[in-house]
Amino acid sequence: MLKINLSNRMTAVAELVPSGAAACDVGCDHGFVAIHLVREGICPRVIAMDINTGPLLRAEEHIESAGLSAYIETRLSDGIEKLVPGEAECMIAAGMGGRLIVKILEDHPEKLESLRYLVLQPQSELSFVRGYLRRRRFVILRENMVYEDRKFYPMMLVETVCRGRTAAGPDAATDGPDVAGKTKNGCYDMEKWAGLADEFGPCLIRERHPVLLAYLDWWEGQQRKILKEVLDYPERRAQVEQELGRIRDVRELMGAQGKG
Repeated sequence: MLKINLSNRMTAVAELVPSGAAACDVGCDHGFVAIHLVREGICPRVIAMDINTGPLLRAEEHIESAGLSAYIETRLSDGIEKLVPGEAECMIAAGMGGRLIVKILEDHPEKLESLRYLVLQPQSELSFVRGYLRRRRFVILRENMVYEDRKFYPMMLVETVCRGRTAAGPDAATDGPDVAGKTKNGCYDMEKWAGLADEFGPCLIRERHPVLLAYLDWWEGQQRKILKEVLDYPERRAQVEQELGRIRDVRELMGAQGKG
């Protein structure tokens, strides 16, 4: 039997996939996530998709070696171009840039509408991705964040069908967190919360995720180093001070103290 060793990052991505959902893995690379999902009984079937022939051929070899060709289909596809609506409930997109993920979602709206869940692990521009999801009124159900090989990897499970929600109803990305940070009248500054949620993750903040706290320590250290170098440049200095302010705001919401 083919042995696979998923990284901590990809194991965490797989753990976000809803049990029992048929999935399509966009940018499947070696096909290891698809194999893991079927082996662990998480998904009854998976479509492993990639835009490049080389990775897809390697995925086919691994799937065949694992004896799972009846449950995992490989497909050469640019994003979800070759996905037939109704084939999958969940799309996985991990290890690619945030703008590319949004482009994949936007390129085929009729296919996006057929998906109930998205498991996303953007490598960049998290606030852009979360802001897009919030504007579409998609719901971030769960988030996780892992630290591996000296890098931080946030990821999320998103529901595209806002059941029980109206256009003016509550939104998981903008609802105030059940943590510190209320205004004097007991309400949240919703615009401010939306910005912080987009940048740092609404569920990660609410859950006081320990890896997010570690990330805040690291990110604050990086910003303070930059601040020392831009003291004579007012515009850049203001940008850094604004980011330090956001870090303080998130710490306050999480009830956490900075390193100082």
